[in-house]
Amino acid sequence: MSTQPGWAGTAGSNLSHLLEFEKPIAKMEQEIQRLETGQAESGRDYSDIIQSIRGQLQSALRQAYGNLTPWENVLVARHPQRPLLRDYIRLVCKDFCELCGDRAYGNDRALVTGFARFAGQRVMLIGHHKGRDTREKIEVNFGCAHPEGYRKALQKMKLAAKFKVPIVCLIDTPGAYPGIGAEERGIASAIAVNLMEMSRLPTPIVAAVIGEGGSGGALGIGVADQVAVMQHAYYSVISPEGCAAILWRSGKHRARAAKALRLTPTQLKELNLIDAIIEEPLGGAHRDPQIAAENLERWVARALRDLRRLKTETLLRRRYQRLRSAGAFFAATSEPKAAASAKPRRKRGQAAGRAVPAGVASR
Repeated sequence: MSTQPGWAGTAGSNLSHLLEFEKPIAKMEQEIQRLETGQAESGRDYSDIIQSIRGQLQSALRQAYGNLTPWENVLVARHPQRPLLRDYIRLVCKDFCELCGDRAYGNDRALVTGFARFAGQRVMLIGHHKGRDTREKIEVNFGCAHPEGYRKALQKMKLAAKFKVPIVCLIDTPGAYPGIGAEERGIASAIAVNLMEMSRLPTPIVAAVIGEGGSGGALGIGVADQVAVMQHAYYSVISPEGCAAILWRSGKHRARAAKALRLTPTQLKELNLIDAIIEEPLGGAHRDPQIAAENLERWVARALRDLRRLKTETLLRRRYQRLRSAGAFFAATSEPKAAASAKPRRKRGQAAGRAVPAGVASR
């Protein structure tokens, strides 16, 4: 397995960055490591104690990650050790050939594009890369793409459509780059054009949110025939901090905003905004990137297999219907029930059992 600095290769590894709710779990991991070291040095058998603590560790992980609040889910999605786009490329892609530049301005490194063999199929891979260390994060603008990034992505998608190659989009961005340069070069127009053109590309498109899925930056490569979100990722119209700053004039209300935004995978599935939730290893993708990558690969393979069976006309018609129905849902309230149970009042001059003609209002 190819790993990055700070990665936890297995569930029992130490994590250099701990979230608040992970600290009790880290103590158990440190105790296991201490006992294993002592067992190797002294030759004493601590296997029963280690096994007991491992059982407690698994229970603690299951309880902690099974009851995450929406804000805690956001923190897991932003975990510094969470696998990034280039990590997934190394773990599951073969023969990756990166394609650079938008043929107009430059090469935006926040968006990576290229042909690859993914899930046993030749695909055009498009994805955000947030960077691992400080230097790389600055080089890729923390995964926030400029207009040239979205124009590059669209050019490569059209190239894929020309050769009837399916497109796989991996989303991981807090949003499009908010700087003056991006505005001057037409960031809103670039994203809008992508939305329109992706809706009618005659090739299968699948998209998966592997970390953060924020605002138009995510939507710029998010129009697809099937969309999935990883178990501890999020997909939202705005970041919790941005929402809190607008509604409550303070970023301190970010946890409240995260709850109101309904951005967790389970909530998105209930609203029919996504098609699937990709399961992560116990404790999050940062604890076992290999398992996370395999689960992602398995979903992509299944989605592409289903889409390849469709004729192009059927594919485009279903994509159109999907976009038209996005955001349509019914919320149950007590008012309709109360209104239905209330006895209708008889209008003056109206006989019992006699209906008032439609369009006639009582004076």
